Amino acid sequence: MADEENLPSGWEKRMSRNSGKVYYFNHTTNASQWERPVGDCLGEPDKVRCSHLLVKHNQSRRPSSWREPNITRSKDEAVDLIQKYIEQIKSGEEKFDVLASLFSDCSSAKNGGDLGLFGKGEMQKPFEDASFALKIGDMSGPVFTESGVHIIKRTG
Repeated sequence: MADEENLPSGWEKRMSRNSGKVYYFNHTTNASQWERPVGDCLGEPDKVRCSHLLVKHNQSRRPSSWREPNITRSKDEAVDLIQKYIEQIKSGEEKFDVLASLFSDCSSAKNGGDLGLFGKGEMQKPFEDASFALKIGDMSGPVFTESGVHIIKRTG
């Protein structure tokens, strides 16, 4: 279908099992949306600014954090927590920066999850790919790295 070819990189068209409506899924960021994504005609920026909420698990490369000296939760438990946080943010029940401040296993929690500006090659590849694929203001679904499971919000 010609429609498929014009989707921005990482996006694919899918059909909702519940409603039968078409939606769009980005396999780089694990984000989904009803509106057809539009390409960025300006090209990719050199640097992006993102915040994140990291949930580590017992298979993380360093299973400890400022919150917990010894993290024992499983990867599945980490994903469950991330999904809960995503639902709370999407519903408006909680704000991203508040949850990141309280629950992120990264020291960036003290800044509401803000990582500042970063360029290519400065973050783990899955994190970088998802960050650069997001539009400003958008939030990813679960992103998996050696550090754990993240939600990423592009802020600039």
